[in-house]
Amino acid sequence: MSLKMAVPKEKDGRPGKPAGKESQPLIIAKTPAEEQRLKLERLMRNPDKPAPVPERPKEWNPRAPPEFVRDVMGSSAGAGSGEFHVYRHLRRREYQRQDFLDRMTEKQKLDYEYLEKVEENQKQAEERTAKRKKKRDKLKQKMLAKKAKVQSETAEDDNKPASSSDKEESDGDAEDDAEVPSFVMGKR
Repeated sequence: MSLKMAVPKEKDGRPGKPAGKESQPLIIAKTPAEEQRLKLERLMRNPDKPAPVPERPKEWNPRAPPEFVRDVMGSSAGAGSGEFHVYRHLRRREYQRQDFLDRMTEKQKLDYEYLEKVEENQKQAEERTAKRKKKRDKLKQKMLAKKAKVQSETAEDDNKPASSSDKEESDGDAEDDAEVPSFVMGKR
């Protein structure tokens, strides 16, 4: 009994790629920019297909130090020729671990300093805001006091009986009032 495998055939009956698939010429990227362009073109052929987004690589952590080391050896005389390489690897691993711990300590220190600086900036901003609010409230009180004073004076003037001499003075004042601007220039 002979077994034959089914070989996909093209439209014209020749073996090769399955029928219905368009054959794309093989393009080899010569530069990184061209490689990126080809990848983008491939992604844009089917925009509905989700694009693969790689996850952020996890931060490297050194292997924890052994809790108990039975064969403590060094690079001194009396150790075998292979023992030195074992010692060297252990030493390198320990130095890497210590460097990692130093970097983590430095990073934590920088994070702590940053948080302190942010807190200090917030405190200063709150102080400035409180100072400005106090100044606004003080100015508002002055304006209300002036307004109340003017209203009380006008109320007193309305309640006063008008004499002929007062009328003449008020007519003279009316001319002067026309020259006075309707706004008050304030100091800066």
